Amino acid sequence: MPFTEGLPAGADRPSVTGVSLRPARCGVPDAPGSYTVELIIVAAATVRVPLSAHLDAVGLLLRAVPEGRRLWWDRGMRPPPWLGSGTLARDVGLAGASLVGGLVLYSLGWQPQVRPGTDVPSVLFLPPLLAMCVAVGMRRVAPRTSLAVGTGALVVDTALGNSLGTILVYTQVLYDACVYGPPRLWRWLLRVTIALSLVGAVLGVLLLGHWRGVTIGVLVVLAGLLPVLTGISVRQYRDQAAAERARAEQTARLVELDRRQAVSAERARMARELHDVVANHLSAVAIHATAVLSVPGLDRGQVESALRVIRESSVQGLAEMRQMIEVLREPGTTGGSASSGDDPTVPEVISARLAEADGLVDRIRAAGLAVRVRTDGTPGPLPVAVDLAAYRIVQESLTNALKHGTGEADLTIAYGSAEVVLTVENPVRRHGLGLPGAGAGLIGMRERTTLLAGRISAGPQDGRWLVRAALPTGEAG
Repeated sequence: MPFTEGLPAGADRPSVTGVSLRPARCGVPDAPGSYTVELIIVAAATVRVPLSAHLDAVGLLLRAVPEGRRLWWDRGMRPPPWLGSGTLARDVGLAGASLVGGLVLYSLGWQPQVRPGTDVPSVLFLPPLLAMCVAVGMRRVAPRTSLAVGTGALVVDTALGNSLGTILVYTQVLYDACVYGPPRLWRWLLRVTIALSLVGAVLGVLLLGHWRGVTIGVLVVLAGLLPVLTGISVRQYRDQAAAERARAEQTARLVELDRRQAVSAERARMARELHDVVANHLSAVAIHATAVLSVPGLDRGQVESALRVIRESSVQGLAEMRQMIEVLREPGTTGGSASSGDDPTVPEVISARLAEADGLVDRIRAAGLAVRVRTDGTPGPLPVAVDLAAYRIVQESLTNALKHGTGEADLTIAYGSAEVVLTVENPVRRHGLGLPGAGAGLIGMRERTTLLAGRISAGPQDGRWLVRAALPTGEAG
């Protein structure tokens, strides 16, 4: 417990010389098991005990007393759930309390208020009071009906001479009508109570012939206009709080939607990368493995050539898979260099580029596809996203030609001033032989092109399969 907190410089620290326990005595009967902790402190100088020390001490005392033996103010008396805010039981309880208060005023004989000398039997003031309490009980379920019943009871009570209890309960009815009724109701009540206050002040002056007659208008303000203004203030506060909650919920939904969209986009990107990294290399592996198993009587040189292609495709695929894993891992967890340039959060990875298409073509040729390459224009540096997308589109197109073509393909790379155009064309097997595919490669190529605002077409044309993709480079002036 920080009793030494806030000591002046050079002051001696207080010392605790003893601790005693005694039954708590706070002007109420002692609760069983409730004790007060006394610390005997000796200090050589004035000690300023901060507020945090007092709070710590209070918390220590509260924790020292069992929960079931604490006093009611320690436990913080909370109403049971069935008596909580917005429940019918609470409205009925408020109506009952209003009736009890009105009966207390009735028993004191505080009626009538306007005509003290009237000979109206006092028992006649009870029905309006009872009706007014019923109106209080209907404040949430039927605010308009509650206001009508309460106003009718007030009219009857006024005709009898007015009783203080009924008038006080009617202020609750006006307040509830403004808080729980429709907006049109509180606007109407505001206009009516203002008009009645002005009329009351004018009539009071005319009837009494003195300026003190304004007192009648003041009474109308206290009993009518003031509850209405209070109810309007509470209503506006609640409406504003509800609007803030709705805005917060809408913001939370938008954040969750953005998060889900980001996750979906990231999953789609990972699916494209995994397909390009794994499927293309495994296709070459599967083709050569199938050839070795299907063609009998292969000599050792042919088998070694097929195995060499299988090994190269496997190694290349494994290297690209490791590269992708390094990208997905958190920076600093790969064990190698975790920086690229001056940014420590970018992993050092070598991305596939269109300039490396020659190596890709060599591997595809080694896999058994005769590729003719033509380059138009002057190659130049491309944006990173365009460079990677172009490489993947060429890779997927040539892999499809290897899987479903007749063994040859034409690749054209045209560098323009504002875009790079990729064209891959190959004959298609007439009998549909070849490795089965799920169409994920075509989907990935279209997604990559769409993300870059490019154009792509892929389909049969004159007995050949033609893929043509135009990717903007953003260099047009």
